[in-house]
Amino acid sequence: MNRLENKVAIITGGARGMGAQTSRLFVQEGAKVIIADVLESEGQALARELGDCACFHRLDVSDEVNWQELVEKAMDRFGRIDVLVNNAAVLVYGAIDELSKRDFERTVSVNLVGTFLGIRAVASIMKMQQAGAIVNISSVDGLRGVNALAAYVSTKWGVRGLTKVAALELGHHGVRVNSVHPGGVDTIMGNPTGAPREEINKHFQNVPMQRVGSPEEIARATLFLASDEASYCNGSELAVDGGLAAGAYYLGLPGAPL
Repeated sequence: MNRLENKVAIITGGARGMGAQTSRLFVQEGAKVIIADVLESEGQALARELGDCACFHRLDVSDEVNWQELVEKAMDRFGRIDVLVNNAAVLVYGAIDELSKRDFERTVSVNLVGTFLGIRAVASIMKMQQAGAIVNISSVDGLRGVNALAAYVSTKWGVRGLTKVAALELGHHGVRVNSVHPGGVDTIMGNPTGAPREEINKHFQNVPMQRVGSPEEIARATLFLASDEASYCNGSELAVDGGLAAGAYYLGLPGAPL
């Protein structure tokens, strides 16, 4: 407990899914949390649930002015920003020769430009503090290629690279920047129909752990990188994917799942 005591954290996409679980866990660990999202009703409900340690701010991560307003609000209320979790993202399916330019650009705007704007918005504050932690939520698909996900994969590789650059530029100012790479996770994005987890797990036979991940498992990894326990982690990539990125099975040979 209290691994984030007296720290102020902004969590984008914080109203539901992985972001909501991260918001809950950060509050449990002593942080003051700003839930930043375009989902106003869900975000406000979560803020009420979490009480005085959380507040909601509407944020379109692709909007530069929105970021300026959010940072000003955070500084006016708390006087500092210790943690930024760039979690907000969208997922679009489509083969390369079928995917529209509009959908591709929207995905880039939210997933990659939004992460860039977030880092830029807090960088000067954290540099002035000589302390801070930025956690960028990439994906296992930022470590590999996947068919039908050209836009998503491109952005998640971009987030991975942007993390490295920010780690280099901000590390000597006391600011750590790392990325988390979730595999399949049981959220609205990964499970839009709300299917029971035992049904979802049947589609994860290529994952060594033989199951989908939970939002809580991603939140715990994010907490580690945001906390002082990860004080020498900078530019690191933490895969939380059940082993999906470790390799592929040759079915029928020793060591493969039955």
